[in-house]
Amino acid sequence: MHSETRRTAAAGVGPRLADRIAAGRDLLTGRPVSLYGAAVLRIGYGLLYLVFLLREFPHRAEIWGPDSPWTPALSKQLFEQTGWFSVLTLSDSRAYFELCYALALVTAALFTLGWRTRVLSVLFAVMVTSFHARAIFMTDGGDNLVLLMALYLVLTACGRRWSLDARRHRRRKAGREGERSGVRTQLLDARTTLVTVLHNCGMLVIAAQVCLLYGSAGLYKVQGGSWGDGTALHFVLNLELFRPWPALSHFVDQHTLAIAVAGYTTVLLQVAFPFVLFGRLKYPVLTMLLGMHLGIAVLMGLPLFSGAMIVADAVFLPDRFYASLPRLCRRVLRRTGRPPEVPGPAAGSGTVPAQGGPDRTASRASTP
Repeated sequence: MHSETRRTAAAGVGPRLADRIAAGRDLLTGRPVSLYGAAVLRIGYGLLYLVFLLREFPHRAEIWGPDSPWTPALSKQLFEQTGWFSVLTLSDSRAYFELCYALALVTAALFTLGWRTRVLSVLFAVMVTSFHARAIFMTDGGDNLVLLMALYLVLTACGRRWSLDARRHRRRKAGREGERSGVRTQLLDARTTLVTVLHNCGMLVIAAQVCLLYGSAGLYKVQGGSWGDGTALHFVLNLELFRPWPALSHFVDQHTLAIAVAGYTTVLLQVAFPFVLFGRLKYPVLTMLLGMHLGIAVLMGLPLFSGAMIVADAVFLPDRFYASLPRLCRRVLRRTGRPPEVPGPAAGSGTVPAQGGPDRTASRASTP
């Protein structure tokens, strides 16, 4: 009796397991997922790094060039220990450095536009890696995530949407409607399957990287006493190195209850993030994370880090959300194109109140 029950159970498990394997195979090879999300990553990180290079253009020689205190010789010594590589260390010539910098600007711009994305994604990854490795101690660390995403984007089909490549592909497809030979069709199908598998694996790695980042950051904060007693953000707001507007930081620091709640909310969001991605709860979580990163950008003066995290979070929005954006924009433009019936209120300018009381000095620091 028991043997018949076990055989029946085994017979039922077999088909279910086969169905799950088939479903997983179809998900991996059937169609590329999150094409709009990959396009957002391409546009976001390409534009972000382009703005970063333009912002540091007056200081480029001191950070990555011949005038940097971290000389090419020191970089090469570090490469022997870390295994990094940078094309900027191939020559000490200023003309060579200026050429590399100009090439980096052009590469970031074309990658953002999605021109020849397969080749440009590799060049963009090499460029980001080279600049990061050349002066790894000269930046604030906000480009670490950009570096990882640039490497992952090489695997993805990030030029399929919102790109010059997509526009060119539509035109070629419209003008080329002939029959193909059997061998050519098989080769194209094999190429499509390979590209789909690489893209889906790349997007899976990107999602896992973001979840790992948030989860590990939240668990690391839980271990700290300052996050447990709600005082961590107080010390962060009093770090002289990360106070672009001291008056604003002092104003926020005066609201003790608010910064304590913000600290606990930060830990909760980061720890819960990997567990809310498969339900509707992820939308309010992503919205609160957006507010958190905007606060970091303003209060701590870390726009590159905040921008990189905001772009990474955008990959978890479904393609139907991005596909509906053009229709939503057209609807908004139609509404705003009509003459308003009631004039809007005049925009006022907000000012920070005068600060009172002595400024407090941080006795310890914590990273948000």
